[in-house]
Amino acid sequence: MTPRIRTYLLSVAAGVLLAVLLVVVVLPRFRPHVFSGTVIQSQTAAPSVDLVTSTGERASLRDFENKVVVLYFGYTFCPDVCPTTLSTIKKAVDKLGDKSDDVQVIMVSVDPERDSPELLRDYLSFFDDRFLGMTGTEVEVAEIATVYGVFFQAEEGTADTGYLVSHTANLMVVDREGYLKLIIPPDATSDQIASDLDYLL
Repeated sequence: MTPRIRTYLLSVAAGVLLAVLLVVVVLPRFRPHVFSGTVIQSQTAAPSVDLVTSTGERASLRDFENKVVVLYFGYTFCPDVCPTTLSTIKKAVDKLGDKSDDVQVIMVSVDPERDSPELLRDYLSFFDDRFLGMTGTEVEVAEIATVYGVFFQAEEGTADTGYLVSHTANLMVVDREGYLKLIIPPDATSDQIASDLDYLL
C-alpha cells in the first residue's frame, strides 16, 4: 500500500468516525424534547396550593420557587395506585442524581378526613423523606383539585379497608417559574418522568 493510498484511507476513516460522532452525540442535542405527557402552554402561574403540610406548617407553591414541583393527588389508605405511583416517582427522582435537590414532590391528600399531617409524613417517608404531603379541609382540597382538573370521590370499601377514594392519578409538573408545564399520565415509566424532569431542570 502506497503512502498516498494509506493517507486517503485514513482520511476516509476519520470522516466516517466524525459522521458517527455527529449522529450519536451532537444531533440528539438539537432534537426537540418529546414529553411523555401533555404540555401546557399557560400564560398564567399555576393555581395556588396553600395547605398544611406533613411538617405541620402551612405552605404554598410559592415557597418552592426555582424548583420543579411534581404535584400528585392521592391518599395514604390507597391500596394500589398511590403506592405504585409514588414508587415510580421515587425511582425517577433518584435517576436525576444531584439534580434531584431541585425537585419537590408534593402529594395533596384527597382524603383529608383521615390523612393528618403526621400520617402523611409517616406514609411518605416510606418512599422518600424529601416528599411532602399537604392536607386541609374538604372544601380547601376540593377547590384546589377542581382547578387542577382532578376528580375524587369517596366510595364504599370493605370492613378491612373502610371507604376508598377514586381519584385522578395524573402528575402535575410546575416549572421553576411557577407555571403548570406538564401533565404526566399515571402509566408513565420512571425513565420517562426522569427525562421530562431533567429537561425542565
